[in-house]
Amino acid sequence: MIKPATLHFIKQVSENNNREWFAEHKEEYEAARADVLAFTALLIPELAAIDKAFPKDTEAKNCVLRIYRDVRFSKDKVPYKTNFGIFFAVHGKAGTEPGYYINLQPGNCFFAAGYWMPDAASLKNIREEIDYNADEFLEIVQAKEFTKLFEISKEDTLKNAPKGYQTDHPMIEYLKLKSFNGIQRLPDKAFFEPGIVNKLKTAFESIYPFILFLRTAVEH
Repeated sequence: MIKPATLHFIKQVSENNNREWFAEHKEEYEAARADVLAFTALLIPELAAIDKAFPKDTEAKNCVLRIYRDVRFSKDKVPYKTNFGIFFAVHGKAGTEPGYYINLQPGNCFFAAGYWMPDAASLKNIREEIDYNADEFLEIVQAKEFTKLFEISKEDTLKNAPKGYQTDHPMIEYLKLKSFNGIQRLPDKAFFEPGIVNKLKTAFESIYPFILFLRTAVEH
C-alpha cells in the first residue's frame, strides 16, 4: 500500500512547482519515491503470474516514471509532474505498446490498461482487428468482469469515421477511438489500505484479455 505522506508530497509539489522548493524538500521526494518503488515491487509478481509475457524479474525502478518533466519543446516550463506514474509493459516504460498504468495523484488516482496513442501502423492494425473480430472484442469489453471494474475511455476520439469505414459501421464507436484504454477510478484512500494489492490483482485479471487482444492486433 501507499503511505498518505506520498500523496501529500505530490499535493505539495502541485502547490510549489519550482526547483528551489523541490531542492529544499529532496528528502521528502526520495521517501515518497521509495514508497512508490516498494509498492511497485509488490505488484510485479502478481502481474507476471497473470500476464506470462511480462518479465517476472522486472525491476520496480524500470516501471516508475520520472517526476521530472521534459520541457524542451513545451511552452509550459513547470519542472515537475504532479503525479507518480507506474507503467508495466513487456518491453519496459520506454516502449510503445499495450500496457498497464497506475496514476497516483490526490483526487485523481486510477488504474488503466490498454494502448495510449498508438502509432499509425498499430492504430490501423487495432481497427482492423476490431472490424474482423468484432464478436471477440465485444465479448471482452462487455464481459461482467470487465464492465464491473472498467469503462472504455472516450477521451481520444475522432469526430468522423476513420478512413475506410462507414459512419453506420456497427463498431464505429470503437473504430473512432485513437487510444484504447480501460479505466478504473479509485479513491485515494484505496491505496492506503492493505487490500489494494489484491484489488489491483483482480483488475489485472479482468483487463488481461483486453491487453491480449490489443497485443495480438499490433504484433500481426
